[in-house]
Amino acid sequence: MADFEQAAKRQKTTKVIGTHNGTFHCDEALAVFLLRQTDVYRDADVKRSRDPAVLSTCDIVVDVGAVYDESKQLFDHHQRGFTEVFGHGFNTKLSSAGLVYKHFGKDVIANVTQLPVSDPKIDVLWLKMYREFIEAIDAIDNGISQYDADAKPRYRSRTDLSARVGHLNPWWNESTDAQAVDERFAKASTLTGEEFLGRLRYYANAWLPARDLLVSAIEKSKTVDPSGRIILFEQFLPWKEHLFELEAEQRVPANQAIYVVYPDETAGNWRIQAVPVSSESFESRKALPEAWRGLRDDELSKTSGIDGGIFIHASGFIGGNNTKEGALAIAKAGLSM
Repeated sequence: MADFEQAAKRQKTTKVIGTHNGTFHCDEALAVFLLRQTDVYRDADVKRSRDPAVLSTCDIVVDVGAVYDESKQLFDHHQRGFTEVFGHGFNTKLSSAGLVYKHFGKDVIANVTQLPVSDPKIDVLWLKMYREFIEAIDAIDNGISQYDADAKPRYRSRTDLSARVGHLNPWWNESTDAQAVDERFAKASTLTGEEFLGRLRYYANAWLPARDLLVSAIEKSKTVDPSGRIILFEQFLPWKEHLFELEAEQRVPANQAIYVVYPDETAGNWRIQAVPVSSESFESRKALPEAWRGLRDDELSKTSGIDGGIFIHASGFIGGNNTKEGALAIAKAGLSM
């Protein structure tokens, strides 16, 4: 009797996520996975159907039903007149993945990282994961081209996450038995979820800590050079994107940083890199001295008057020296030349 009562209690309390049956796509596969990372829908069952009577028994419905209503936990995006976007500067129409992420993403990130939802880092990661992971899924599902109509891509890529989820569907000459397709959907949901968690853990545990180190280095920059225009790192870290975001947020002085000096831990020497005009640009705010560009080793040391020279790139965006002192000397000379 006790086992029967426990089973009955579980049946009453277990949440149910509804989505459509048949051919599945990346957006609802990921949406289901994300919901299962929340406290409310953790370990929820999934019903795949297009029958309104079946869907009406679910606690939440995604990617089917032609209704978007958060208060009723209905998250479809196929209906006429749906124009919802993520906001915060993003204008791509949302799929069910984006809808679920918009409303539940912060809870998911908090549960995975064990940070409180109120921690400012949650907002940073929430926006970062949308930009780097979710938005493309939204765009692909809604048929939004990555290129303008007159821009012909030079190659075709069919290895993106949405394509790999699509490949899990039965072939045209394979069985479309409902149970077999549901099992394939479960694999697709796991696939999308594992990739989402992998990216989130990287951004939370590697990408985001680099921001704190960058802020600390900027705060100490005037001890490196009175101008504050040289940032010194004692270890390499990803800094470009953080620097431009911090400048845009006015958390650090805009356009102040000119050179970044850091160790090349693989080669055992030091690098001097000119800060670009934007995070993806090859144009520098102030390239290293033109007279030194393209020179290497002894010739560079002799011409610059700085011992330990290794190279200055022909474009002046980066250079190398055997020592930290030599790299700093090149950076300081670059400011005045």
